Amino acid sequence: MKKRKIKKSVSKRFKITKRGKVLFDHQYTGHLKRHKSKKRQRRQNEPGILSGTFAKKIKKLTGNL
Repeated sequence: MKKRKIKKSVSKRFKITKRGKVLFDHQYTGHLKRHKSKKRQRRQNEPGILSGTFAKKIKKLTGNL
């Protein structure tokens, strides 16, 4: 049986924790921060957690299923 290849682009964008949660970084955090509220910037600093079928797809693409 062939070894499953992982998608490099997916493995760079998402992180799988020990418990199997899928984490991602929020978008729109790079620049132009002056007009964004401090609350929004704080929220976007924390990684987001994916759930549901999309998380299963990401795990499959990274070889963690």
